[in-house]
Amino acid sequence: MSRVQANLLLLIAGAIWGAGFIAQSTAMETLGPIWFIGLRFAIATLVAVPFALVEKKRAATPVRSGDRIGFLFTGFALFLAAISQQVGLLTTSVTNSGFLTGLYVVFTPILTVFVLRKRPHWIIWPAAAMSTAGIFLLSGGAFSALTTGDLLTILCALLWSVQMISVGAFAGRSGRPMALSVVQFAVCALLGCTVAAVLEPVSLAAVKGALPEILYAGFFSSGLAFICQNVAQRYTTAPQAAIFLSSEALFAALFGVLLLGESISPAGYAGCAIIFVAMLATELVPELLKDKARAAAAA
Repeated sequence: MSRVQANLLLLIAGAIWGAGFIAQSTAMETLGPIWFIGLRFAIATLVAVPFALVEKKRAATPVRSGDRIGFLFTGFALFLAAISQQVGLLTTSVTNSGFLTGLYVVFTPILTVFVLRKRPHWIIWPAAAMSTAGIFLLSGGAFSALTTGDLLTILCALLWSVQMISVGAFAGRSGRPMALSVVQFAVCALLGCTVAAVLEPVSLAAVKGALPEILYAGFFSSGLAFICQNVAQRYTTAPQAAIFLSSEALFAALFGVLLLGESISPAGYAGCAIIFVAMLATELVPELLKDKARAAAAA
């Protein structure tokens, strides 16, 4: 695969995730948010199982018990992130959700300081300040105007960061990323369906009404898009991958306007732009400076 093809595949993944916000939003017209999560991840589990079986046959050693516990923890973090995002969509727009979820790009390095005791690159601090300013503008110029859904989505971004740090730790240590995917998806499916059975009424008609969204989110957003990412990142650079994957927020805004008729104020668009720049700066500036240092050393 050429780099151009790989970057196109990453752009497709970003578009799939962006459209996924639409599916998540419209599904709740007939189905409760927790049932949607449980059923979505049940589909995702089925999608990931064949890949995990192939991976198991090729693995030299079995998964250690410590890694299994890590897989379960990762699944629990993913479940909490998915819940906060899904419930947040009840009272925030698809556009806001797409950009606020993207704050995990800024939160992840900050959490790394406290969890892994690693000093972040200096760009993290101005990026965090920019993100705060972007949220301020997105809220209409007053933090008090942030909806409950906006706050839940910011919490979701924080939880996504926990999940990403866990994936980095346990997928790398175990060498079994597909096994990790199956376990975390299965944990979300089991917890989602169990909690929903207690808290949310459901009917066959409600499930049928949301079936297209369930299938899209389960097969495409949680299955195909992650596979596209895993394949494509073997043939392109990390900075380019970051650019194309962060297009998720832009696609969420685009589909929100085109399909749901959403609109935001000029200040809100400025806030979206600032958040997007902060996300890109977090990923690109360290790599650009690293390349510059290498070039200077070679000269």
